[in-house]
Amino acid sequence: MIGLDTNVLARYIVRDDDKQADAAARLIESQCTSDSPGFISSIVLCELAWVLSRGYKLNRQTVVSVFRGILAVKELQVQDAETAWQALRFFEAGKADFADYLIGVSNRERKVIITYTFDKRAAESDFFRLIV
Repeated sequence: MIGLDTNVLARYIVRDDDKQADAAARLIESQCTSDSPGFISSIVLCELAWVLSRGYKLNRQTVVSVFRGILAVKELQVQDAETAWQALRFFEAGKADFADYLIGVSNRERKVIITYTFDKRAAESDFFRLIV
């Protein structure tokens, strides 16, 4: 199993740099198999959501579609995939960043009652409470 960093996935998805996109495609398509999937950590997912949304200005639904693809293929293994799926559903319906929902779902799974934040968009969910 190999690990995939945010920049490798971003180049593979967005293809904004031909040389790096081709290198990412060669790596992923030759090394990531259903028997030996490429590993994507939760941190990489959070970074990727931010890069696609803020850096590349992709809309929320496009990011959701990309993440559904990542989570669905057998050639990729996402850390805590069920937690990521839950966070993705909240992200699709909500206003906060993907990372906020992943934090909220992860904390709730660990019996955290509430997570405090200064982020007003995150505080609109049941996972967070705004500090004022």
